[in-house]
This record gives sequence, C-alpha cells and structure tokens, in this order.
Amino acid sequence: MITLFSHAALTILVLITLLWIWSVLIKNVSIIDIFWGIGFVIVNTMYALFSEELNPRKILLLILVSVWGLRLAAYLAIRNIGKGEDYRYQEFRKNYGSERYWWFSFFQVFLLQGVLIMIVSLPLLGINSSTSNGDLTILDCIGIVVWLIGFTFEAGGDLQLWRFKKDANNKGKVLRTGFWKYTRHPNYFGDSAVWWSYAIFSIASGSYWQIVGSIIMTLLIIKVSGVSLLEKTLKDTKPQYRDYIEKTNSFFPWFPKK
Repeated sequence: MITLFSHAALTILVLITLLWIWSVLIKNVSIIDIFWGIGFVIVNTMYALFSEELNPRKILLLILVSVWGLRLAAYLAIRNIGKGEDYRYQEFRKNYGSERYWWFSFFQVFLLQGVLIMIVSLPLLGINSSTSNGDLTILDCIGIVVWLIGFTFEAGGDLQLWRFKKDANNKGKVLRTGFWKYTRHPNYFGDSAVWWSYAIFSIASGSYWQIVGSIIMTLLIIKVSGVSLLEKTLKDTKPQYRDYIEKTNSFFPWFPKK
C-alpha cells in the first residue's frame, strides 16, 4: 500500500510542478481546476496498474473514476478556457501582491491541491491494495446505484447551469428548474455521492479506515470550497437568491417548501 501511494504521490508532485510552471508563464492559476478530476484518474490508474492483479472491482473502479474525472475536466475546460483567471485567484494575486504570488501560488494552490488529491483518493487506494478477490457483492451493487445517482446529479446539474448561463436573458436570475428545483447545489451533492460510492466499494473490499477520504471530500464541498463559499457570493450578487434559500434545500435534494 505504501509503495502504491508513494509512486502516485511522486507522479502528482511532478505533474503539479509542471502545471505550476505553465501557470506562471501564462499568469493564470485557474488551470489547476481542470487538473482536479484528471489527477484522480491518474492516481487511480496507477493504483490499479501497479497493484498485484486486476479484478472485477478494480476494473469497475477504473471505468467509474475515469468517466467521472474526465467528464469533470472536460466541463471545466469548456467553462474556463478563454475566460481569463478565476476571480478567486485574482483576489489572491491582489492580496498577496503579483510580485510574490507567482511562487506563493505553488504552495497555496498547486501543492495544496496535490496533497488533497492524495488524501481524498484513499478509498481508491484501499480498493486497489485490498487482498480480497474483488468479486462484486451486493454492497458493490449499492455502490453502483449511489454512483449513478451522484453522477446524474453532478453532470446533469452542471449541464443545466451551463445552458441557463448561456442565455443572456437569465443574467442576474436564479436557476430554479431541473435538479436545481430540489437542491441549491445538485452538482456538489452529486460529487459527494460519487465519493461515497467509492467509500462503499472500499468497505466491500475490506478497507475501512480509507473512507476518511470521502469524509474529507464531503467536508471540503460543504464547509470550505463549495457550498459555503459560493453561497456567500450569491447572497450578495443575486437578490433573488435569498428567496431561493427559503424554499430550496441547500444540499440534500428534497421537494421545495411552499
């Protein structure tokens, strides 16, 4: 397990360092966002290829993680490329000073994201380093259902939001249809559900403590970089959002309040 983790961690360190150098050249830290999903695909693929042998559960995981990670990377690439640096990184650059942010960003953004990828990917490590035969069980079937629900909410929510924002008439408005009718953050809920499906697969393989990666991912989504951060911004920029909060669940999907 330690060897698998070390090889993957070294690879991620090399890749994020190269990506950081590129960001310095183009003066755009936002490119790290696109790497988030790709990073997990790379780590999981390394875990699988360098493990003792492939089995049905590892093959299933290779497919699911690759579909999730590449879909997320493609969506963020389409959304971000050509739009300039994200406002969050612009604020960091302004606050820390552009003279030193070029090197500070390596630790604050790139290295931090690399560390998070390695910690969050622990369920994937648990599955690929397990000594079980990897035959699928009823628990794996539950994991597949949870993954499908999560992926549908995440990909569907992203698609609905992208279409909504493309219409200039919706500027300043709040999306309240589709998945957004039942939760204010269907994409974040879906992302969390996907990672809990990996926790279920990890438990099915006999790896228990590694589900801490899924717990940390959920905490990041809800408390740090996802729901909490976005809601602060939306309350200030969209007056209709306060009414939306009163009627719609924040995270878990449910019918809107009357």
